[in-house]
Amino acid sequence: MTAPAPPLGAAVRILLRQALEAYQDSPQAHGWLSHNLQRFDEPLRVAIAGKVKAGKSTLLNALVGEQIAPTDAGECTRVVTWYVDAQYPRVRMYPRGSEPQQLTINRSGGGLSFDLNGFPVEKVDKLEVEWPSQSLRAQTLIDTPGIASLSADTSSRAGAFLAPEDAPTQADAVIYLMRHLHNTDVRFLESFFDQGVARATPINTIGVLSRADEIGAGRLNALTSARKIARRYRADDKIRGLCQTVVAVAGLLAQTGRTMRQGEFTALTALAAMPRSDIESMLLSADRFSRTELDAPGAPDSESRAHLMERFGMFGVRLATTLIRQGMTDPTAISAELVKRSGLDELRGVLSTQFSERRDLLKARSALLAIDLVLTREEPRAATPMLAGEVERILAGAHEFAELRLLSALRAGAIKLPKETLQEAERLLGGDGGAPYARLGLEPDAGPQEVWDAAIDAANQWRRRGESPLSSRAIADISRQVVRSCEGILATMRQQ
Repeated sequence: MTAPAPPLGAAVRILLRQALEAYQDSPQAHGWLSHNLQRFDEPLRVAIAGKVKAGKSTLLNALVGEQIAPTDAGECTRVVTWYVDAQYPRVRMYPRGSEPQQLTINRSGGGLSFDLNGFPVEKVDKLEVEWPSQSLRAQTLIDTPGIASLSADTSSRAGAFLAPEDAPTQADAVIYLMRHLHNTDVRFLESFFDQGVARATPINTIGVLSRADEIGAGRLNALTSARKIARRYRADDKIRGLCQTVVAVAGLLAQTGRTMRQGEFTALTALAAMPRSDIESMLLSADRFSRTELDAPGAPDSESRAHLMERFGMFGVRLATTLIRQGMTDPTAISAELVKRSGLDELRGVLSTQFSERRDLLKARSALLAIDLVLTREEPRAATPMLAGEVERILAGAHEFAELRLLSALRAGAIKLPKETLQEAERLLGGDGGAPYARLGLEPDAGPQEVWDAAIDAANQWRRRGESPLSSRAIADISRQVVRSCEGILATMRQQ
């Protein structure tokens, strides 16, 4: 009896070790392969990308729950900055071609700040911020410079990290921020869309319609409008072929909700006590809100209001004062409601289902890209043909990669199916998440018997569809893959 094939992650680890042995005489190849073997045991690397002022650092702070990423336009925002979990806070600068240097950490206005001690930003390869954080234990976040920047150097840094010409990216997955969808965004997503080994998959990219609260001039229905736009983007065949999904997030509201201070709540409470018409009149513009003279007793002064506008934005001030006026007087409850309304919970849910659940798959993909690079660039060794054949075998034989290729083809519109059939196929292939309940369209608390019955029903239905004499060759091929996905769920359940 043939022994079962090892899981994808284990198979790729074995291949990496074989490649290390074959290329042990090449320091560069050996170092690169060792690095990628170590990556299997690291948290998932998630890069945050987008244009200048898209709100990348603000969203990173919201995800971490602390203001650790500078959000001003300082020199540090022009450098690729890694945020990793650690026991103690520390910031290290990695100058190009020389040893790392430790930087002094300062707090300014509640957030972190650090400078490069006069070192030219053009000669800094990256910054690494070590910070004790539960959020960073599951994923390392990488803040990248803005693409399409007026500074050619800044823009090229982002491109060189996220879509290097001569090497695979160091990120396992990407959150791409856009305020509105422009041609620049599409071109970047296309450049990041890998066409080499482990190709044809938008599975490692999530689109975020950022600064969603600014849509509709910060009115209370701004996020409702933003979510409608995000749904329209999700339905666009071009975007569906380049990223997994698009969600709307008000990053500033999320950051402030997770870091709100008692003094800010006190100032908002004083504002909420004023006549509503006065507040709405002040909120016609940020400048008017800060500069209007107030005679009401206890009303926050101009400086305090300017601070509130900087921290909450027009939408956040309007929403927070409305909630207080409606009877919500607990600052913890206000913070939770701001985070809930910001869309951050939805984004974190997507990150969990699309990235965290696929951690081994994304890591294996990154490792295969590294092995392919070594096999392509290094002088052939005796083991090179065997290693190349094993890469191809894993890519062709691993059902996880077959799922991704088919899912990508369906999302890009390369295969035409009736709408309901298409949606079901994408879901069963893992388009809404890799967990059995998500694939089968069940609730998260579905019991084992319910999951089992649903998997059996789905497998039988798609088996009949594939075997029907009226089905095209394409439908038959899709059906075989979907049935295999259903059988994978059943096999996993048998092992439990």
